[in-house]
Amino acid sequence: MKNKKKKFQRKTLPKSPTSIHGFDEITGGGLPKGRPTLVCGGAGCGKTLFAMEFLVRGATIYNEPGVFIAFEETEKELAANVASLGFDLDHLIDRKKIWLEHIHVERGEIEENSEYDLKGLFVRIHHAIESIGAKRVVLDTIESLFTALPNPTVVRTELRRLFGWLKKKRVTTIVTGEKGDATLTRQGLEEYVSDCVILLDHRVSDQSSIRRLRIVKYRGSTHGTNEYPFLIDEDGFSVLPVTSLGLNHISSKERISTGIPRLDTMLSGKGYFRSSTVLVSGTAGTGKTSLAAQFVEAACKRGEQVLYFAFEESPSQFMRNMSSIGIHLDTWVKKGLLHFHATRPTLHGLEHHLTTTIKLINQIKPQVVILDPIDAFIIGKNQTEVKIMLLRLVDFLKMKNINAFFTSLSTAGDSQELTDMAISSLIDTWLLLRDIELGGERNRALYILKSRGMSHSNQIREFLLTDHGIELLDVYVGPEGVLTGSARLSQEAKNDAEQLMYRQEIERKQSGIELKRAAMEAQIVVLKSEFKEEESETTKLIEMEKANTKKFADDKKRMAKSRKADKSIKKTLIM
Repeated sequence: MKNKKKKFQRKTLPKSPTSIHGFDEITGGGLPKGRPTLVCGGAGCGKTLFAMEFLVRGATIYNEPGVFIAFEETEKELAANVASLGFDLDHLIDRKKIWLEHIHVERGEIEENSEYDLKGLFVRIHHAIESIGAKRVVLDTIESLFTALPNPTVVRTELRRLFGWLKKKRVTTIVTGEKGDATLTRQGLEEYVSDCVILLDHRVSDQSSIRRLRIVKYRGSTHGTNEYPFLIDEDGFSVLPVTSLGLNHISSKERISTGIPRLDTMLSGKGYFRSSTVLVSGTAGTGKTSLAAQFVEAACKRGEQVLYFAFEESPSQFMRNMSSIGIHLDTWVKKGLLHFHATRPTLHGLEHHLTTTIKLINQIKPQVVILDPIDAFIIGKNQTEVKIMLLRLVDFLKMKNINAFFTSLSTAGDSQELTDMAISSLIDTWLLLRDIELGGERNRALYILKSRGMSHSNQIREFLLTDHGIELLDVYVGPEGVLTGSARLSQEAKNDAEQLMYRQEIERKQSGIELKRAAMEAQIVVLKSEFKEEESETTKLIEMEKANTKKFADDKKRMAKSRKADKSIKKTLIM
């Protein structure tokens, strides 16, 4: 028998999880286990923090002790710098979970017989690894070892030697490096001998700071190739890999109220779909925020958590303004159902706002998220960046089965069926508010531009802000166009007067017909009476005629009998 060919089994590269939020997702599990990874970037991009968090998470979560060799900062400086992130290095050092050591490199210490020798460094790293049984190692930063060497060949040789030695030790290593002028690192060599290269970027665009991460290469593993926004805050390093999301979220058939009964009726009588995205756009003062507040109140009444991102008003001002139309939101804040996050869009860059938004959503776990307004993010010519940010956010919210409610300011005179970010393709239900100026008045109107997956009204409704919330009224549509406000009331009064005249004329004609009917019926009664009288007379005459005829026949019979007429005469008489 022929030997059957052994089936090839696909193997995955062993990886060391970082537990850095979002990073393990885009790398498929973390950094390559037992191999060196280069983390490079400019000053202040977060290389040291990334490496330190990798080390601390490994020691505290996966019971993998780590060694941190610093060539620039001292042990005390490092411990103080990361304490704000909640990392207690002193405690971890005491428990022998972390080995923290500062090595000041002097060229004379590693140069023997005019040759570059890292044996001393290897001995110190080996001692640190063996002392705590380390599985993870960080070298921060690599430039300190090689900046004094002018010969690239020597640098490349020593880099290969260092990385090869680390591989033999089977420790997962992060080596940090400064970004060069036209290369990923100053030497331009580290990226070629590393198994994984991560580029951190800290850029400024339109006076806004933006942090992004990109995986330049990852030997033996697939990985996300986009630029991913990341955030460094009090909880450490977090990456937002929402660009990796696909269109595979489950669409809910559940319907939820808008908070306005008449608007629910316009949306096939049931309101919005659960986990759908709603946009309300219109010019200034048309009531966009009021619609959002009415939806917030309806959600809170259902017992749902609501997260409100305000970019133009403080929560106190917003709640005060909404109380004037009978929407009292402070009650829901006290009950813990309504949460505000108010900040100016110019305070941070787009990516920082996005990562902060995602972080708050993960913490609060709301069913409804409000962004009021989204056009506040537009600064200069960053419409494309804003659209990308909103695309990421919408995908994330749909994956979490969260309703998103956006407001957007339209510019008067422009086509109001366009948005500054051209995000109509992301929106499931689009409500358009508009001003109608007529007869010296400015009134509000609402109509549904689109609502995917449901039948909806195509009619315009007058939009009123009352002391008990929002009301929608029928507008008057006639030859003069759409009438609202006093013009509508005047036209309705005119129509009512015309209708009254029509009703009065109809009543007059109906009265005339009733009189004619009564006269006709009276005439019929008279005619019937006359007919009955004539009929009675005629009947009497007929009876008299019949009696006379019978009497005449009887008289003939008697006469014939008295004369004894013969049979023939009798027969004749009988006949």
